[in-house]
Amino acid sequence: MATDKNEHLKEVLETNKMSHVDDLLDKYKEKRTKIKEALEANYKEKIYSPLNSGSYAKHTAVNIKFDLDLVAPFKKESFGTLEEMFDDVFDFISDKYGSEANVRKQKVSIGIEFFADADGDVISVDVVPGRELNKDQYNDDNKLNLYVNSKYGVIEEKAYMQTNIQAQINHIKNRENERKIIRLLKIWRTTNSEDYKSFFLELISIKAFDNEDISGSLWDKLRAVMEYIRDNVTLDNFTLVDPGNSGNNVADTLESWQKENLSTKMDNMIDRIEDNSDNIKIYFPINDDFKDDDEDKYGVKEGASTFSIPSRDQRFG
Repeated sequence: MATDKNEHLKEVLETNKMSHVDDLLDKYKEKRTKIKEALEANYKEKIYSPLNSGSYAKHTAVNIKFDLDLVAPFKKESFGTLEEMFDDVFDFISDKYGSEANVRKQKVSIGIEFFADADGDVISVDVVPGRELNKDQYNDDNKLNLYVNSKYGVIEEKAYMQTNIQAQINHIKNRENERKIIRLLKIWRTTNSEDYKSFFLELISIKAFDNEDISGSLWDKLRAVMEYIRDNVTLDNFTLVDPGNSGNNVADTLESWQKENLSTKMDNMIDRIEDNSDNIKIYFPINDDFKDDDEDKYGVKEGASTFSIPSRDQRFG
């Protein structure tokens, strides 16, 4: 019997809800809170209140792949340079947590991956240090400069990046239809070992809704977004403006061949799913650990193991 594409996608979203891993999520939140308190205690008047960010703050997280992010906003005169800020925070976190976690520098963040606990859970939190752009104005404009490690990313021409994390969060606020599609694309990315960043998928999905008449069933909406990506991502004038920095075109984070590849993948997915509805299960699989059954709807499937965390190189919010 043919697969009902719309009902299947509903179950995909249902089985990938964060609510299924509340106990594990509580561990993440507890670690993040302790890190926040440690930063505030160490830096005192130099730092504003750290901000929760990332996919969980945007309500686009899925339980097969997530971490928590914390932005540490420093005052303008707290450090002489952005590099000094970044290195100082890294040194503090290394001294504080080095005996219980792997701490490493990343492109704009400091990754903290705690060693497995008694349950075998590996908790990770990314700390993003930022310095306010305008003196004493962060609480009003939320603008930050981030230090960029060029060896950890594609940005090599400068060592800083202006951003507004709160504006990025606000950009997706009250966009439930868009969030559903973003979650589905993140599930596709993770389960099919794709390498597209969450922020890119988020912005291109929102732009599709803003520029096209997207309506109908869940499958109709997903297909329309995939068609928009297929038809537009390779255009020379295609842009994805970062809501946290109007001068940052997120579309430029992909090379031309990557855009062509993404367009082709969207086209192939649409064709294969329309040709045979069962193929939707390949691209958008149900999380079997939380699959619907008669005894416990969307609960843990009988005999399923406890939730396991992907390795750090697979996990990105």
